[in-house]
Amino acid sequence: MSIGEMLAATVPMARTLNLEFLEAGPEKAMVALPDQSEFHNHVGGPHAGAMFTLGESASGAIVLAAFGDQLSRAVPLAVGAEIAYRKLAMGAVTATATLGRPAAEVVAQLDAGERPEFPVAIEIRRADGAVTGEMTVTWTLRPNS
Repeated sequence: MSIGEMLAATVPMARTLNLEFLEAGPEKAMVALPDQSEFHNHVGGPHAGAMFTLGESASGAIVLAAFGDQLSRAVPLAVGAEIAYRKLAMGAVTATATLGRPAAEVVAQLDAGERPEFPVAIEIRRADGAVTGEMTVTWTLRPNS
């Protein structure tokens, strides 16, 4: 099962919004929110809550891709998030997530008995390429013991 399939199967909001997991690797994750009138806001574009969920889902995909091999000893958890809505989003939008720290640094902290925190940066773009939102989700790897 791919990371996108796993997230779609285990995260009800991803299924509710019909998110499409386009790419999920340790360097980049891309998730699309199709244009769906039932999730529009008062001006006819995707609702801010749907865009937040899109960005958070892209961040989760990259975290699982980068740290999936650590799941036997740590649980990834989002501990904070910030989002800025830059331009009006209309139609389908795509979120692209990138890690803000090298994965090896994060794992080294975990190896040292620490609970690492790391940012994931997300850009949300509409079909014409314009950035409609920027988001940062801060994640941790909480040791199981």
